Amino acid sequence: MTDTAEMIHEDALPGNEHSLDPKPQWHPRYPGSGRLQGKAALITGADSGIGRAVAALFAREGADVGILYLLEDRDAEDTRAIVEAEGRRAITIKADIGSRKMCDRAVAQMIEAFGRLDILINNAGEQHPDKDIRDITEEQLLRTFQTNIFGMFYLVQAALPHLGQGAAIVNCTSVVNYQGSKELLDYSSTKGAITAFTRSLSENLIEKGIRVNAVAPGPIWTPLNPCGGASPEKLEKFGENTPMGRPGQPNEVAPSFLFLACEDSSYMSGQVLHPNGGTIVNG
Repeated sequence: MTDTAEMIHEDALPGNEHSLDPKPQWHPRYPGSGRLQGKAALITGADSGIGRAVAALFAREGADVGILYLLEDRDAEDTRAIVEAEGRRAITIKADIGSRKMCDRAVAQMIEAFGRLDILINNAGEQHPDKDIRDITEEQLLRTFQTNIFGMFYLVQAALPHLGQGAAIVNCTSVVNYQGSKELLDYSSTKGAITAFTRSLSENLIEKGIRVNAVAPGPIWTPLNPCGGASPEKLEKFGENTPMGRPGQPNEVAPSFLFLACEDSSYMSGQVLHPNGGTIVNG
């Protein structure tokens, strides 16, 4: 565990899952088939939301899981219990990915616990709604970029010495990278950076046999939005503007991460999948 006093973030985000009503749906929808048997995966933001659903599905498919989270101890322990109920090992890693030192420490904990690292899931992110660009403070701008894109650089830098032939990196971008978002200027900018990072890192690592892809979810029911990541007006009609007319659930996104992390996608790198409720983005 990391001393909370070292944390860069001290606001209410990312929020907790155990207090949400209705609860996000994280349960895997089908029996496992051993697609990640013997693998070890580090998943950021795995205490809740999409990260929890990915951890549950990866465990069902045979992976041991490192649950990297920011502040929500209870949610992280709940995710650990979910992984262990699938018969796999889990560790919780309390860290702020905006800190290079903490990212180095997190990867070291993975290697100490499991002796290997095969999959890196860069899922953690934060967002702060602002209707006027002048309301985005320097502190908020730096914090959003630290978490959403700097943390991915730091974790890949720390993980790379341990990632061998056949390893996979999957980054979480967003539909707002393609559509834009008038209330999430800094957040959507980081998501554009993540897509470019994914494509560039794929070109950089492909000769090492390491595949790099991304997932771009649409509006998904997780703690991120109701705990301060969206305005009250947006929450009232959250997800209704998608062709399916509803928000998605974390367990509707997790299979995209699984596909990109396992050998089913062995001929894919530098690509983005779009579980977004039917929105056409052509990207």
